[in-house]
Amino acid sequence: MSMPTLIIIGIVVVVLIAAVLIYVAQRVPKGDEDPLQARLAEFSQRGEAVSLDEIELSQPFAERVIYPILRQLGEFSTRITPQNQLQDITRKLELSGKAGWIDAPMFFALHFVGAVVLFILCIAIFALPTVVRQELPMAILLSMVGAVIGYFFPDLWLNQEIKARQLEIRKAMPDALDLLTICVEAGLGFDAAMSNVAEKWENQLSLAFARAIREIQLGKVRRDALKSMADRIDLAEMTSFVAAVIQSEQLGVSMAKVLRIQADQMRMRRRQYAEELAHQAPVKMLLPMIGFIFPSIFIVLLTPAALTIMRTPVFGGG
Repeated sequence: MSMPTLIIIGIVVVVLIAAVLIYVAQRVPKGDEDPLQARLAEFSQRGEAVSLDEIELSQPFAERVIYPILRQLGEFSTRITPQNQLQDITRKLELSGKAGWIDAPMFFALHFVGAVVLFILCIAIFALPTVVRQELPMAILLSMVGAVIGYFFPDLWLNQEIKARQLEIRKAMPDALDLLTICVEAGLGFDAAMSNVAEKWENQLSLAFARAIREIQLGKVRRDALKSMADRIDLAEMTSFVAAVIQSEQLGVSMAKVLRIQADQMRMRRRQYAEELAHQAPVKMLLPMIGFIFPSIFIVLLTPAALTIMRTPVFGGG
């Protein structure tokens, strides 16, 4: 089996396992939502008299069979997992913004789902004679390697989600602070200004502001709510912003002035981050240039010379 064939098969397998895991993760019911209670409330609003068995059978197959199995598998894995690792997963789910619809047990279950799915796919590809025929020991070995990749794929996906969320918040912070400054200078309180930002946009930063506002409305001290928001984001820019707001509140400094200074600093940090990425571009371009561009150039430049040498009498040419 040639190397290009292996590369193509690997890409197809990774794409398939990513699609399966993301589909399963996005279809997981939220932790604070009971599907049976929701369906019972729906039938009650319709005025229909049904039993719990009929309500349960009316649910999709995934919610009746697959999700309970995943839940039991995840709870079993959490019993044999160290507590610090569970806390680390919960922390990462908070940082990624996925803690509202998936918890640590279900995330651990995704590890086993990824391993099993990728193992079956590899067996189907390498062991069946209709696809890429391999000897049985080699097929099992490759399938075990695929199972290991599938097991660790949810962690890779979660880390990527954390980076994407932090990048989105970093890009949105200067504009959000500008709007906060305008609202505060217009006479609104800081909480009302944050509410306006949460209503203005639909991104990760607005969701973080909206959650902090809900915590304040439920009785949490503003200082604690802002610190919790900074902990859930774990971004240097957000930590600096929260510290400046708390300090201005304690010292009695003008909130509008502090927000304007913070907006200017965030804009400068965003520009510096863009410049840093621009400086990293040549290094990142080096690998594809070596792998794809340079071989093409060598073929174009050296093929005529190689043909000329091969036609010389020394090599038996005509």
